[in-house]
Amino acid sequence: MSDSIQRTRVGDFPISQTVTVPASASLVFVSGTLPDVADPNAPTGTPAAYGNTEVQTVSVFNKLRKILREQDLDLGDIVQLRVFLVGAEETAGKLDFTGLQRGYTQFFGTPEQPNKPARTALQVVALPLPGALVEVEAIAARTT
Repeated sequence: MSDSIQRTRVGDFPISQTVTVPASASLVFVSGTLPDVADPNAPTGTPAAYGNTEVQTVSVFNKLRKILREQDLDLGDIVQLRVFLVGAEETAGKLDFTGLQRGYTQFFGTPEQPNKPARTALQVVALPLPGALVEVEAIAARTT
């Protein structure tokens, strides 16, 4: 087996169908990460304070990047993501998958960062941060 991470693609979709991590790698598990306030003038604890799904997704991935860099890793080292989405008002209470994708594709499968993790996205009733629509937990791999 190779000492590098192997990713199997799903056409042009910005995720990997499978990711194989060599036994020599160490895994870093990142707890659920929530967005930062985008509009401090909006009412506290509302989606308006954090922005729509796309704005929140960008905020979360910027925070994940910072967390990973503190571990000498980056977003390209992520092998698996679990995304929790609250139904948005603008999508009649259903998860805003399009908003997620618009934010997500700014960070994964780009010319600057071509690596694509395996990913699950699911809808939840609420998140621990009132007004948050997006929470992401990640697993990154450090190869030696």
